Amino acid sequence: MEPSAASYDERLTAPPSWWAVAALVAVAGGLITLPLGPLPLLGGVIGAGALAAAGVSSYGSARIRVVAGSLVAGDARIPVSALGEAEVLDAEEARAWRLHKADPRAFMLLRSYVPTALRVEVTDPEDPTPYVYLSTRNPQGLATALNAVRTG
Repeated sequence: MEPSAASYDERLTAPPSWWAVAALVAVAGGLITLPLGPLPLLGGVIGAGALAAAGVSSYGSARIRVVAGSLVAGDARIPVSALGEAEVLDAEEARAWRLHKADPRAFMLLRSYVPTALRVEVTDPEDPTPYVYLSTRNPQGLATALNAVRTG
């Protein structure tokens, strides 16, 4: 969904290569149970495949939304009024903020398969969190949506 002045919505889905790994886990489950016969083999493929798919789907279901004056990132809901300026991070700068520039007090919604990010200062004096780091495929769009809600 393209961001508008009122909303932004992005789902950080897992890349196809992760689904290929889940398929390989299903094959491995079948190979492990192969000596037990055809029925256990089928159960191994289905069971291992279902567990691997559930894991990939769960990790790839993170959402970032700007709605009703709040930034919703994963399980966190932060009022836009408690946020400061948003800094768009290219792949190199995002990597630096994930590694040596990172503050352990920060809220981070990280996805290793998303190279770009947005870093937003938290201005609420009651909140010890210095900033919010969000992996996003469209950091400029998210920054625009946050600014639109803040000024609008």
